[in-house]
Amino acid sequence: MNDSPRRSPNPNAGKAGKPYRRPKKDPVRILAFEALRAVDERDAYANLVLPPLLRKAREGGNFDARDAALATELVYGTLRRQGTYDAIIAACIDRPLREVDPPVLDVLALGAHQLLGTRIPTHAAVSASVELARVVLGDGRAKFVNAVLRKISADDLDGWLEKVAPSYEDDAEDHLAVVHSHPRWVVSALWDALGGGRAGIEDLLEADNERPEVTLVARPGRSTTDELLDALGEEGGLPGRWSPYAVRMAEGGEPGALDAVREGRAGVQDEGSQLVAAALANAPLEGRDERWLDGCAGPGGKAALLAALAAGRGAALLASEKQPHRARLVERALAGNPGPYQVIAADGTRPPWLPGAFDRVLVDVPCSGLGALRRRPEARWRRRPEDLEGFAPLQRGLLREALSAVRVGGVVGYATCSPHLAETRIVVEDVLKGRGGAEPVEADWIDVRPLMPGVAGLGEGPDVQLWPHLHGTDAMYLALLRRTA
Repeated sequence: MNDSPRRSPNPNAGKAGKPYRRPKKDPVRILAFEALRAVDERDAYANLVLPPLLRKAREGGNFDARDAALATELVYGTLRRQGTYDAIIAACIDRPLREVDPPVLDVLALGAHQLLGTRIPTHAAVSASVELARVVLGDGRAKFVNAVLRKISADDLDGWLEKVAPSYEDDAEDHLAVVHSHPRWVVSALWDALGGGRAGIEDLLEADNERPEVTLVARPGRSTTDELLDALGEEGGLPGRWSPYAVRMAEGGEPGALDAVREGRAGVQDEGSQLVAAALANAPLEGRDERWLDGCAGPGGKAALLAALAAGRGAALLASEKQPHRARLVERALAGNPGPYQVIAADGTRPPWLPGAFDRVLVDVPCSGLGALRRRPEARWRRRPEDLEGFAPLQRGLLREALSAVRVGGVVGYATCSPHLAETRIVVEDVLKGRGGAEPVEADWIDVRPLMPGVAGLGEGPDVQLWPHLHGTDAMYLALLRRTA
């Protein structure tokens, strides 16, 4: 295609009555496009890419809070609904989607989201997207963008879904995949883990496409929920639903504006993550309770809460993280904790500590991240079923070593931010029964449900699975095990 802006900066030059008009540069949409390109080209995560882009835009002036909110909605909304928008775009072009250049697809998806997923007027959504295309793609490809978006604007989202999604009766999983913008294999895996009929899985998939609340944690002994609520004001914050340490922020709130957060006495932490740490800390234990271990501590949220809880009982926490750069994040999260703690960079499958050295151990193992799709919507498009095979040996190895690290009578918490059965209960059962050639481990299940008082919908136990649509949390899994021999 000979449509590069460098080759043809002025396609109407020399044509009488058609003076060339330079495209309007919209900083909000240019920033959103840059974020999407980083996600696509560098496998970056939006929650890591977007904040520095927004900070730079604000420092440059003429970029206010409303601009930041719109840019954030454009990026996350486009990523969440990417599968749906791809299906709609494919119906509006005369070539396979894979033959369209990725930057062009990003502009088209941004335009589709404005047309179908926001209240931006149709003419404004098309016009702004075409202007963005002229700036970042060139005038030639902007004409293609204009033609496709005008076709998309001919119907609303419900109308398009009737056209591009197979019927539920013909193919239930494919229908849900297109309507709710999840890969088919993810729909299948989530449905298996959730069980039940159509209503539950649709509620879950829809919850994955909603913007999660910002939840704060008041670290015991260092801050209180009352302090956070007072700082936020009546309209700025609400108590957590389940965790006694949680405060929910009103939409648009800035955590870094709070003294307690800046000073590390409080932090941003999903309520499900708080519940996991609190349940391990509150599990009944006979005998000494002096040494705790977080065996997969990065980036430090659970470790900071555990350190604060341990300090309140005179216990010490060892926080271990394999990756040195993540271990530094843990050090930052724990800085200022009043009780004794230590942070080390170590491989939990080849640990430097002695067997039976700890009373409580948490391993929040690396996983597919399917439980945090609200926060990292791009993960659903990157993961493949075969990825779980790569995580499986690591998850089992970490749990085996955690059970070796705890004394007889001590407690191990196996946690993961995934509801996939292959990463949750199956891992625990395999380790306890010695499947895969390893020795069986003698340990008893502890019923987690009494350790999460007031939390409804925790199933039959003894382990628990939290859900976005039921609990408003990430889909965290927790099993608690007591070493018996």
